[in-house]
Amino acid sequence: MRTARCLFFKILLLTTCYTVSYGQSDSIGTAKKLEEIGQLAEKISVKAYGVVNYYHFDWQTLPDKRNAIDPERLNLYLYYDFTDKIQFKSEIEFEHGGTGATLAFDPLEEFGEFEDEIEKGGQVVVEQLNLVFKLKKYLNIRVGKMRFYMGNASKQDQPREYFTAYRSEVENTILPLGWYETGIELSGDLVLKSNQTYPYLAYKLYAVSGLDNTGFSSLNWIRRGYQTRFETINANTLAYALRLDYVFGQDSEIGFNFYACNPTGNRPKADFTSPSWVTYGDVHFAWEGYPWRIRAYGMLGNIQNSEALSTANRNLSNNLGVKRTPVAKMAGGAYAELAYDILNFTKKIETQQVYLFGRAEWYDSMLKTEGTVSDNPRYERQILTAGLNYFPIPNIVFKAHYAWGFLGSGETENTFALGFGFDF
Repeated sequence: MRTARCLFFKILLLTTCYTVSYGQSDSIGTAKKLEEIGQLAEKISVKAYGVVNYYHFDWQTLPDKRNAIDPERLNLYLYYDFTDKIQFKSEIEFEHGGTGATLAFDPLEEFGEFEDEIEKGGQVVVEQLNLVFKLKKYLNIRVGKMRFYMGNASKQDQPREYFTAYRSEVENTILPLGWYETGIELSGDLVLKSNQTYPYLAYKLYAVSGLDNTGFSSLNWIRRGYQTRFETINANTLAYALRLDYVFGQDSEIGFNFYACNPTGNRPKADFTSPSWVTYGDVHFAWEGYPWRIRAYGMLGNIQNSEALSTANRNLSNNLGVKRTPVAKMAGGAYAELAYDILNFTKKIETQQVYLFGRAEWYDSMLKTEGTVSDNPRYERQILTAGLNYFPIPNIVFKAHYAWGFLGSGETENTFALGFGFDF
């Protein structure tokens, strides 16, 4: 962050000096201008990270699935400190090297029509746009569009913070990944032992924009209900959530989340009016005890009136671009991950690390169904993953892993991945 600030300041300083030398002669005015620029540079921070991956697929479910190269994302952060207690934060994400696509709903058509606004792959998205008011250590208020801290993936977002080329399939498949919502967050740290940094309790309370259950599906459960298809976010009903962590070391914690939302009111049309409360909770664990790193996660969720919701979603417009597949009443999943730095055996190269890791995970997006909705065994998955991460310096990582996927139907989905990531 200091490096980014210095670079930003130097660019401004050189530009200003050039302008001053050719257009100004008042040395007092020039000094004042340079002082103002220096003060501005001290208030601005710039950060970024990026990911590029290659995938080789050997899937019995899709024998012709093509290998892929994906410039997955480039995230840029801009911070501005109005005061010591008030901060502006923004994040822009460039996904898959493209531009975004949105839908618009025209209620003036006879039956209401969905219209494409842009037709291109990828996205450029303003992920965050918020203000933070740092009132006390135990009380901060954030308003605007913000990262929604559910589970492990939200806190282990930068490529050096997770080992695989992509995040765990549990959090990547049945829940929104890269989850951002708009609303208000109350957060803070509660000291447990005076004059000691650790341990402490960290909490987050949310009242934010909710999901849209037209996007719920068999494979992805509530993930596609994350509102990204339209220009604006429907907010007839909000979501409420709590995160509580016991933090016992640097990047080491154990905690839980609870989430509740009735997304029926956020459907584009009033074509389904029954309540369909989504509730789920998770338990998450992370431990950084060099040379070891351990991660674990488990979640269980429920959807009210899932059979009636599945019936309503079957009749949705093709133009809405949703799956229209049956939705399960319950979904669940868990994983455990262990990594070790094998360069710990030698101290010759202190800045480099090579982590060997393994992960076992299970999830079922149709763990329990309701009424006439059948439980398709294909949606129960077990995945074993092994690989390595090479860090030539702490801010750059090269990754390789192989994942063996076993479906409840007896089919397999094996994936080999290579990738790299960076942050600054």
